Amino acid sequence: MMLIDIRKLSGIYLICGRTDLRRGIDGLSSMLQEEYALDPYSRALFLFCGTRKDHFKALYWAGDGFVLLYKRIEDGRIQWPANQNEVKKLHAKQLERLLSGWGLEPTVKPFCPRKNARKPGTPVLNSTHHE
Repeated sequence: MMLIDIRKLSGIYLICGRTDLRRGIDGLSSMLQEEYALDPYSRALFLFCGTRKDHFKALYWAGDGFVLLYKRIEDGRIQWPANQNEVKKLHAKQLERLLSGWGLEPTVKPFCPRKNARKPGTPVLNSTHHE
């Protein structure tokens, strides 16, 4: 049984950069309010990572109290964004990618060739255009 139903979350927020994971519920929730103007009571899931990328914490208000989760990955690291003092709002698929060891964004970027980028005299491939 899952502790948190992802479908019922009001949001998933990743706190980028390094967070002091010695902080507990009170420290993390006050940091959300003071540094990021986020409401820790909003039924959103907040994710924090420390210096080492092999463990993280998650904070969630369950309606009658906070749930603080701590996960240590035994073999591998999380691809955590390093932009200090930034928050990323994630969707469920991005959370799944992150927790599976993948980065949040695909590493293969789509290629969009520029118009008229062909050098004169270079044949056009796969085209019905003839010169």
